[in-house]
Amino acid sequence: MKKLLFALAGTALVAGLYSFTSVNSTKDVVSYTVNAEKSRVDWVGSKKNDYHTGYFVVKSGSLQVDGGKLKGGEFVIDLANLKVTDAAGDRLNSHLKTADFFDVAKFGEATYKITNVNYTSESNATISGVLNLKGASVPVSFNASVRGADDKGFFGEAFFSLDRTLFGINYGIGNVAKEVQVAVHLFATK
Repeated sequence: MKKLLFALAGTALVAGLYSFTSVNSTKDVVSYTVNAEKSRVDWVGSKKNDYHTGYFVVKSGSLQVDGGKLKGGEFVIDLANLKVTDAAGDRLNSHLKTADFFDVAKFGEATYKITNVNYTSESNATISGVLNLKGASVPVSFNASVRGADDKGFFGEAFFSLDRTLFGINYGIGNVAKEVQVAVHLFATK
């Protein structure tokens, strides 16, 4: 009888210990490679009587996803090959490449490194990170929509304003708006 009681007590003890042990249900973090052909950063810059539009190609990067949720990553923006898409075309394109704006002879690329992702709903997140542009590293946070993060790939996009003067881009203050409207479209595959 004592043996039976000890066996039952031992079983109860083991079962009790396992009931307080958490089960690791997270999947392994999966790395996605940014698709440079589909990813880009659109921009709209305004001045007193007009505005200009254009984009930068996302050159490379990687994203980390865990259980369908973005966890981190980094991507490189090609400043040297910026494109103006309105009638100002080549004239403005050339000016934006000078030291007045991006100084692409010295700073041909910008990088954005994600430092934190906080999901506010199933597909919306606040993304925080550091943007390195024109030699300045500035914390930049924005709201993003993660449209998909699965075996087919990753697609997310964000729309926000960015103060260009934080990066020493001060040309035309008073006539040219400090705030630039930015739209990031990021595609990646496993």
